[in-house]
Amino acid sequence: MNSLKRLLSSKRYLGPALVFASLNFVFGTWAIYIPTVKTQLDIDKSALGLAIFCLALGTFSVLPFASRLIRYFGVGKSTGLGVLCIVSTALFPFLAPSYPQLIIALFLLGAAQGFTDIAMNALVAHIEKEDGESVMTATHGFFSLGGVLAGLGSFGIAWLNNPVIHMFFVLVVVILVNLYFYPAYQSIKAAVVPKSAVSLRHIKPFILLGGISFIVMGSEGAIVDWSALYLQEVALAPEYLVGGGFFLFSLCMTIARFFGDQWSKSFGSIQIIAFGALVAGIGYCLVLSGNTYLALIGFALNGLGFSVVIPEVFRIAGQSNTIDPTKAMSVVAGFGYSGFLLTPVVLGVVSENFGLSVGFLGLFISVLLVLILTYFLRKKNTVRS
Repeated sequence: MNSLKRLLSSKRYLGPALVFASLNFVFGTWAIYIPTVKTQLDIDKSALGLAIFCLALGTFSVLPFASRLIRYFGVGKSTGLGVLCIVSTALFPFLAPSYPQLIIALFLLGAAQGFTDIAMNALVAHIEKEDGESVMTATHGFFSLGGVLAGLGSFGIAWLNNPVIHMFFVLVVVILVNLYFYPAYQSIKAAVVPKSAVSLRHIKPFILLGGISFIVMGSEGAIVDWSALYLQEVALAPEYLVGGGFFLFSLCMTIARFFGDQWSKSFGSIQIIAFGALVAGIGYCLVLSGNTYLALIGFALNGLGFSVVIPEVFRIAGQSNTIDPTKAMSVVAGFGYSGFLLTPVVLGVVSENFGLSVGFLGLFISVLLVLILTYFLRKKNTVRS
């Protein structure tokens, strides 16, 4: 909670945190109108899935050169540029008059999202390193908070009855808030790591971090897409509780992230990642029990455990002294988005053939793999343990 107070006490910290909130506020608003867009364009689920895949493809497309752009503009200006790109492309999916144009619109929005994600994480990592503060996890808490705000905005659907107007209001808020805070961080430039030969020894820790990112973000995506169906079909939850798993997962993740920086400072990044994976693993055990209420508690523990992992992974990548931190973050982000995209799809195939319980058993086993990866990560001397 000390890191939350620190964020609220200074524009230098609060400004980047509000970029995180803005990003998820925009994407959460897009997400609640996905059924509307599907109906407007009269497309089926498979076509919609391909369109959403193109959004992720847009995100991947910027990863190879994002670090170069961020070094050129500086982490502060790049973060502001990312917000501008998000604002400039967020209305396109709602205005697309045809399916091919929807695909192009989502690709552009995904590219804007990918660039902003790397820039804002690089900005916070640099501020942490320069000021000797720990605010990364609390800043990610603002990302979760942005999703909560988008969810609350869903109550305005019936009143507005127009996704373009709804998104327009969201973008006005995002523009005004970020214009006010942008001067506080616009001039920040991360230190340039001197170019040198990069050996496999230097890259290995970031591949390990990428593996952790792949698994954890993949689990997050799976819970978002499949928790309600699991509660309905396996845990036999009553209708009013089938959305409870995702709600408790999101709530616990948001709250825990406001305490995570203090935990990291006290115990170290790798220990926190391992502990988070352990808590998430216990959560999966409860989910696999098949009991409605134990499963709900399990999803809450998933949110609590996963809440600290991705911020710590980005924190470690941002503290790199062996390769450019923005390149390290691109690796982490690339693996993470791959997991977020592929895991729900794989879970769907496994569940179709063997059942949802087997699919969630696979998620439990993957979390155990995170514990193994943290063991190897601890053996590397390039990260703070």
